[in-house]
Amino acid sequence: MRRLEGKVAVVTGGGGGIGSAVANRIVREGGKVVIADLFEDSARAAAGPLGEAALAVQFDASDPVSIEAMVTAAVDHFGGIDILHNNAAMTDPAKHPLDTTPVDIPIEIWDEIIDINLRGYLLGCKYAIPHMIARGGGSIINTASNSGIAGDLARVAYGASKGGIITLSKYVATQYGKQNIRCNSISPGVVLTPALEATVPGLKEVIQRHILTPEFGTPDDIAALIAFLASDESRYITGENISISGGGLSHQPHYADLLAMMEQQLS
Repeated sequence: MRRLEGKVAVVTGGGGGIGSAVANRIVREGGKVVIADLFEDSARAAAGPLGEAALAVQFDASDPVSIEAMVTAAVDHFGGIDILHNNAAMTDPAKHPLDTTPVDIPIEIWDEIIDINLRGYLLGCKYAIPHMIARGGGSIINTASNSGIAGDLARVAYGASKGGIITLSKYVATQYGKQNIRCNSISPGVVLTPALEATVPGLKEVIQRHILTPEFGTPDDIAALIAFLASDESRYITGENISISGGGLSHQPHYADLLAMMEQQLS
């Protein structure tokens, strides 16, 4: 399919597993893409195989000047912007364990996560929307999370930031819809990446008990949804949050335990 022929996209966090899969899908669908990442080497590695259809840009999601420069680079290099995929997030492994509970989280960790995960998305919209309007419209897809829909035992700042992204997306859709700007959020559940494989032993198995599909999703599954939401095929979808999580939040909380009990009785 060539649903994105002639369109220009910006993908933040584009050097990572999901971001690079999205960038690849956009180019395969006929688009051009700016791959923006805090780590320039990662952005260049993702952009290299895509040739002239991709531009690597180093950017810092916590820095307004850097975000504006990223959007300007897309416009200067490719002539405009039609698609914005806000996908960057705070990923520092030394800081993630500090994102705990409202009582215990250091306030500087809260501020940093909110700045990168939520304010960074606002600023991406702030600087991209005028260029989209100038092109006749555009599609913004913000990466939220199932952590923004349901509570967990830790990561209060992460969850709050992702919940904020869902609401921010609805406001953008409402305020700019008549100017042909669509804005949706997606809420991935656990996605099978090397990082997941290297995480806490047993975590993958615990989570798999609660998904309804036989297998975990992959970055390519996320990229397929992004390509659809970026394309004109989804022209009547805006202001929505789409969970892509193998049905992880669609069932009663006792599902996994009850299923295990039934399987034990049949064995």
